[in-house]
Amino acid sequence: MNELVRQQFGANAERYVRSAVHARGQSLERMIALAKPQPHWLALDVASGGGHSALAIARRTRRVVALDITGPMLKAARAFAREQGVDHISWMQGDGQFLPFATAIFDLVTCRVALHHFSDPPAAIRAWARALKPGGRLVLVDNVGPDDRAANAYVNAFEALRDPSHGWMHPLATLVDFVKQAGLRVTHVERLIKPMDFAAWMDRMNVDAETREHLEEMLRSSRGPAREFLNPQGRPPFMTFDLHEGVVAAEA
Repeated sequence: MNELVRQQFGANAERYVRSAVHARGQSLERMIALAKPQPHWLALDVASGGGHSALAIARRTRRVVALDITGPMLKAARAFAREQGVDHISWMQGDGQFLPFATAIFDLVTCRVALHHFSDPPAAIRAWARALKPGGRLVLVDNVGPDDRAANAYVNAFEALRDPSHGWMHPLATLVDFVKQAGLRVTHVERLIKPMDFAAWMDRMNVDAETREHLEEMLRSSRGPAREFLNPQGRPPFMTFDLHEGVVAAEA
């Protein structure tokens, strides 16, 4: 799984760094609002990707460690942050499931739209919980799937066709359970609906023509709870669908 993530995101690093969906968006605003970062804090952004969360947090704290498994993504994100005049982010290559840090050193841990790539999400969240100081905060944002099991399998197959490094999107209630099982106290849960431009969504992963046709067919032919969840609208090249993001805030 890790090697697939490196291949997929390494090859498309610049697209993600420059992606308006990732650079802005309601989930980033909600993450910052729930985290309430303080000027003296040390924060960790796990699976930092294009660095957008790390950058937003760095503007409000003394230092952020941005951890990501993909070297080209870190390189592109570091350059982007320097363009913004932000230089108090430490960029580190590493696996967010096995943190190379001491216990109880971070005031804040964040992870935005990445957990579905992890091979063992509960283990990852336990690692994050160990890294938090007593009273420290976790804010997790991830794509979530439908509660209906068959619909969830369909939506995950749709995602995996576009991105072979995709692991599994869990229902929001499952994410909440993972956080509680890590020994954290959940303080806030919400769901966000994120309308996606279908063509741009495929472009970010440089999807080939045959796969694009297959994805379009899956979107058009979706039925029942899966169709209700994806909510396809319009026709190519002006087609949209919905992603759902779960937001979970917790304290150590």
